[in-house]
Amino acid sequence: MQMRITSGRSGLSGLTALLAAALVVFAACSPNPSQSPAGSGAAAAASGAPVAGQFCSGTKIVFFPGGTPGGGFETVVYNGAKAAETAFGPTVTYQWSDWDPAKMVSQLGEAIATNPDGIAIMGHPGDDAYKAAVDEAEGKGIIVTSTNTQLPQLQAQYATSGFGYVGAVLHDAGMALANEAIRRGGLQSGDKAFVWGLVAQPGRGERTQGIIDGLEAAGLTVVYLEIDDATNADPSAGVPAFTGMATANPDLKAAFFDHGNVTSTIPAYMEAAGLDPGSIYTAGFDLSPATVQGVKDGYINLVIDQQQFLQGFLSVMQICMTDKFGFSGLMINTGGGFADKDNIDVLAPLVEQQVR
Repeated sequence: MQMRITSGRSGLSGLTALLAAALVVFAACSPNPSQSPAGSGAAAAASGAPVAGQFCSGTKIVFFPGGTPGGGFETVVYNGAKAAETAFGPTVTYQWSDWDPAKMVSQLGEAIATNPDGIAIMGHPGDDAYKAAVDEAEGKGIIVTSTNTQLPQLQAQYATSGFGYVGAVLHDAGMALANEAIRRGGLQSGDKAFVWGLVAQPGRGERTQGIIDGLEAAGLTVVYLEIDDATNADPSAGVPAFTGMATANPDLKAAFFDHGNVTSTIPAYMEAAGLDPGSIYTAGFDLSPATVQGVKDGYINLVIDQQQFLQGFLSVMQICMTDKFGFSGLMINTGGGFADKDNIDVLAPLVEQQVR
């Protein structure tokens, strides 16, 4: 992955200013709308030219960052949403879900009851699980958009009213990780690879399936284990499961971890299993300070960076743009490329700031 950092723009405040400036330019160049757009801010938008800066003031949003406060992945998502809140001026409340799909669905119902202008949900439960609640929200004029895991059916149904997606294209991302690991790790047909993922989750499981499909297409033998609820919420709970798997498969050549917080725990898993850095090729998702250190120490070989700060920032921006100016749903792929020992020193300062 290539990356260029401009001096003075690498921090959280600099990125917020840069993205906000883009909206200022947009606002300054926008014509006066000829028709009232959809959303509760329609009348205000129609009365004059869009206003730069805090143009989203008065819009109420409920935002789902995903897991738990302080979690490596979800904190960066949250930081992105907070940056958009600061830049554009909406009032945002946050609902943490412990990465529990059932909790996400129930929280959506709770959020609808508060009558916000918009809700940004994580798509993990899938289209079918969310449909009744999203239909209810849309029927009440509440803008709904998704992040991290795509909801293609609901997105297609409600795109004109602002239902968009910010995140990686999951199956593609899984296959890309598998193919890149095969190439870089010198994996061969007949080698055994462990995959720890979430195939059982509709929608979210597409990324795990992409890893499996990529490995099996190359002739590798896959040992699969579903991430249980305890490990999903607290990756350290998975140490016994990984240790047992590694003991039962001493000929393992590679291991794939389809979960950002589980990826960051790879060094602990390998140490518990008595595996030295580099003894198997390891690959996973998302950057965190622990993952950066794992790459530097040789425990983690390859990571896909899906730039989750943008998932927070742009989904809040989506709701603001729909509410105030009637924009339809945007489809934004944040799958940014690969991180490994060759570029980790460039990315590390941004990870420390919880921007990447």
